[in-house]
Order: sequence, then structure tokens, then C-alpha cells
Amino acid sequence: MVGARLKLSTMTAIAALTASAAQGADYSQPLPPPPQPIVYQQPQQDFAEGWYLRGFVGVGMTNTFKLDFLENPAHSTNFVFDQHSNSDTVFVGGAVGYEWNNWLRFDVSAEYRARTQVNARGVFDPVTGNGDAYQGYIKSWVFLANAFVDLGTWNCFTPFVGVGVGAAYNQLANFVDMGIGTTGAGFGRNSAEWHPAWALYAGVGYNVSKSFKIDLTYRYLNYGSITDTIDCIGGCIADSYKFSNLSSHDLMLGLRWTCCEAPPPPRYVYTPPPPPPLHSRG
Repeated sequence: MVGARLKLSTMTAIAALTASAAQGADYSQPLPPPPQPIVYQQPQQDFAEGWYLRGFVGVGMTNTFKLDFLENPAHSTNFVFDQHSNSDTVFVGGAVGYEWNNWLRFDVSAEYRARTQVNARGVFDPVTGNGDAYQGYIKSWVFLANAFVDLGTWNCFTPFVGVGVGAAYNQLANFVDMGIGTTGAGFGRNSAEWHPAWALYAGVGYNVSKSFKIDLTYRYLNYGSITDTIDCIGGCIADSYKFSNLSSHDLMLGLRWTCCEAPPPPRYVYTPPPPPPLHSRG
């Protein structure tokens, strides 16, 4: 009787342990965290946005200008210019600009062009040779709004092209009629005028560092005209003279410093959700 009870108790305990183990195996593992939202990567672009300062110096090889004699209507002569010339000049300037991205930039520049000497000779009678000789100096301030396209970078060299439009303040100083033979002489009025100006650029920049560059640039500049009137010694009738199509082939050396670089746009990277943990039902 005792043995039967012991056997029954043992079987009951075994059945209880088996049921408990089976029930524990039926419990689910902890739920995995919810999947993270999928964010797709934006196209990667190397932006170069930022404000920059540019300084430059150069030499202007001025073109032969057009010189017109604007005769006073009060009298009539046969005066014509038979020769005229001008000298080269130097200039210095600066600009403030903004790099829109790694290939397009804009700036506003101002420069002072030192005086260039102009000379001319004209005659009233080609047979006798009576005429006048003229001499003066043209100096200018040029203000341009410029746009440049950078064409890519190879071994730190970046070729570029550009265009500029704006205005020039031209002055004709110390303009004198020196007279030839028996003709009279006179002095100009040191006139100054504003005229439209435009420019074309082609050059190459060298990247010394991320924020500092050296530019070597060719520029064609057209900066308008200037007209002055000469008052004759002795009170003769005053005539005027127009120097038009003022233009120059410029060679420029510039330094460019990116002073206030803008932060790049945010970049998003795709992050897949973590896989759910493995679990089994036993």
C-alpha cells in the first residue's frame, strides 16, 4: 500500500513538472522593437557655398581708340586727324563674391585704372602741313557685376570663364592742344563722364588650400568713351574731341579667399530596421 502511494506521488510530481515546462515553452519571447522608418540617402553633392574676397592687379594693353573731331558749328574747317596713339596702363582692384556651388560664382568688383597717355596729330591743310598736336591722359574707375563658371578641377587647377557688366567713370586730364607752326594752342576742361562697361574673362585658378586660391586671368574690357573741349589761348572758338571705343586686353593676377564658408546641406543615410530576434517554440 505504501509502495503504491509512493509510486503515485512520484508520477504526480513528474506530470506537474512536465506540464510546467510545456507551459513555459509556450510563452512568447519579448516582442521586437518596432521597425525604424526608412530614410533614403539624398544625392551626394560637394557644395562650395560661401562668401569670398578677391583682390587683383594687372596690366592693360589698351586698344587703339577712335578719335573724333567735333567741330563747333560756329565755324568750318577741313581739320582731320591723321594719327593717334595711346600707352598701356596698370590697374588694381578688389571684389566681394559668393560661391553658389562648386561651379558657379558671382562677385561685384571695383578697380582703378591708372592714367594712360594719349597722343594725336591733325592737319588743316595736308599741303602746307599746318595743324595741331594733342596730348592728354585718360584714367578710369570701373565697376562690374561678374559671373564665373568653373569648369572642373584637375591637380588643383581650375579653368574658368566669365562675363561682367557695369559702368566706368572716365576722366580726360591735362588735355592740351600744343599747336603746330602758326596754329593756336589751348587747354582742355578735365572732363569726366559715366559710360556703360562690359568684360569677358578666361583664366585658371590654383587651389593653394580649401579657402585660398590664386587666379591668372585674361580679360577683354570695353569701358566706353570720354569727350573734352579745348579752350584756345587768345579766345578762339572752342572745339570738342571724343575718344570712343575705349577698350583693353588685360592680364590679371588675383588672390581669392573664401572667408565665410556656409555649412553643407544635411546628408541622410538609409538605416534598415534591426532584424527581429530569433526564438522557437519548444
